[in-house]
Parts: sequence; C-alpha cells; structure tokens
Amino acid sequence: MHVHVISGGAEAKFWLEPEIELAKNYRYSRKQLKEIESLIEDHYNELISAWQKYFIG
Repeated sequence: MHVHVISGGAEAKFWLEPEIELAKNYRYSRKQLKEIESLIEDHYNELISAWQKYFIG
C-alpha cells in the first residue's frame, strides 16, 4: 500500500506498509517530507481504509 503526494510541481510516493517509508521524491525539501510524513502518520488509518476501498472494493 502506498500514497502519492503531489503539489506545486513536486511529487513524492510513500509506502504505508510494512511501515511508512519514502519511496520516491521529486522536488520536496527534507522539511516538507517530514511534514508530509507527519500528516500520513496522523491520518494513517484513514489512508489505509481509503486504499483498501479503492483497490479491493
């Protein structure tokens, strides 16, 4: 499971499992990546649920 984050000409991909981990980064700063990772942690259960609904049904 993973999520893509896209904004302002930058893009990143984070794995959600087995743990939250940066997979790819294009143009986000380290500070922005830390903020994004924090948001992912805060909304982890929602993201997992949305991923499962979208891909599994």
